[in-house]
Amino acid sequence: MTRTTEFLIVGGGLEGLAIAWSLAERGATDVLVVERNTLCSGMTGKSSGVVRCHYGAASLAAMSWWSVPFFENAREILGDDLGFRQCGYVVGVGADNVDPLKANVAMQQGLGIEVELIGPEEMAELWPGLRVDDFAALAYEPRGGRGEAYLTGMAFGAAARERGVRIRQQCEVVELLERGGRVIGARLSDGTEVHAGTVIVAAGPWTPDLTASVGVEVPVKAQRAQLILIDQGEPLPSVPVLSDLASLQYLCREPNGELLAGNSDHAVPEYVDPDDFVNRADDSTVEKVIGRLDHRLPHMPDPRVTGSYVGAYDVTPDYNPIIGPAPIDGLFLATGFSGHGFKISPAVGRLVADLLLDGETTLPNVDAADFRYSRFAEGRPLLSPHPYAGAGEMR
Repeated sequence: MTRTTEFLIVGGGLEGLAIAWSLAERGATDVLVVERNTLCSGMTGKSSGVVRCHYGAASLAAMSWWSVPFFENAREILGDDLGFRQCGYVVGVGADNVDPLKANVAMQQGLGIEVELIGPEEMAELWPGLRVDDFAALAYEPRGGRGEAYLTGMAFGAAARERGVRIRQQCEVVELLERGGRVIGARLSDGTEVHAGTVIVAAGPWTPDLTASVGVEVPVKAQRAQLILIDQGEPLPSVPVLSDLASLQYLCREPNGELLAGNSDHAVPEYVDPDDFVNRADDSTVEKVIGRLDHRLPHMPDPRVTGSYVGAYDVTPDYNPIIGPAPIDGLFLATGFSGHGFKISPAVGRLVADLLLDGETTLPNVDAADFRYSRFAEGRPLLSPHPYAGAGEMR
């Protein structure tokens, strides 16, 4: 059996569903999304859901900033609040990173982002009990916060369906189809062929295996990311998300008052098979987290680890996404989000829809060429002009 569609989206996670909704919202409703499992069952559900605009690459910061009002008004746009809690976001640095912080904040302010430099005393007011004496400078985004990636992806999917998008679950793509030097569709696990005007691969760390079937090598690896949940002994009050670049960790308040601790040290990445890795933190990682928390939150009343889980970032060599045409006609890539995907997902959908329908984007201060596939072969990766010592390229 052969089916046809104008746009075939491979991957029913957050990015694929954001793209489907954005295409439909612009009137392109001949869209089919195929997902090998159930919607948002891959790495979407492993996201820590942070909303922030603090990036050194201007296009990425601009995409995050464009997305903030979307999260704020999600109930009106998608009919769901996406679990968004506008608790604020802070990045704090030691003395060796003050100059990069100031330079990045100046760039972000030039884009119109609401962010300001604050001192340790102000941070102590925002998060009582937090040790602040080793922060030399901090940047505060009052409109940052946290949301829920799974809820966001499902809301995009529901809204896309309402606009006529078709979604098939438990439907694995086994290979892309090529004819005459052009990708023309995909073969599914049930033997069905879907022919499409454009195939959009938004399959996270599974992307390279799919594109290899048409000879396209995508430089994406699955990098293991371990997250730890801590009960402090009493519920944590509302505090900002903290990116602690002095201790190389990030801390978020969970809706139940527990604390989520993640890693910001990517000096020695651990690459894994996205279909076969241990879904709990290593004992050595738990010990490291406990040590960092003892330093940063020395007055927790009765702390204990309540759980952990592990995701896999789909990382590129420069830790920034690939969004744009592949080096073969008919194939478009939206992959390699490297941990940034949740907060920019509304802008990703718009960017992809703009490029597919118009060939250019109207997103303010976003240069689509920054995310081109060819930048790696050109030796021109997308890097921050003002990187943070110790934090790798995640910024």
